Amino acid sequence: MFEVLFIAFLLSMSPFGEARAGIPYAILNDVHIGWAFLIGLIANLLIFPIFMWLIDTFNQKFWPNRMYRKSVVKLSKRAKRGVGADNQKYGFWGLMLFVMIPLPGTGAYMGTIAANVLKIDRKKAFLAISLGVISSCVIMAVGMYLGSKGLQLL
Repeated sequence: MFEVLFIAFLLSMSPFGEARAGIPYAILNDVHIGWAFLIGLIANLLIFPIFMWLIDTFNQKFWPNRMYRKSVVKLSKRAKRGVGADNQKYGFWGLMLFVMIPLPGTGAYMGTIAANVLKIDRKKAFLAISLGVISSCVIMAVGMYLGSKGLQLL
């Protein structure tokens, strides 16, 4: 069981799946929904502080490098486009809703980039992203739990 929880934790921290991959993986491997939710949530909540620290560190060290700067500007434009003009207008609530939607291209990573690009206060951004992650994890856990119960009926 530890191995499944560890893999679920890593999947929940990965930028390719986040908790949208970790929670279903754990539940499909017969982990109790409470443990799956907790592991996915903790791993997903750790993304903001770690990723924000990485953004700050890399920007500080590599900003003079032209190639790095161009890549960051391109990624920032993509994040701004992905978040949309409405999120800039709605700030906290827009960021929370953006992170909450369990679809590819949304989540804690893009939310962190968007918060950095849109220059949202870090405490507010962390709270918005945390509320979005909690909501997303609840949606995934309940959906997977009900889906697995439905499969058992067949």
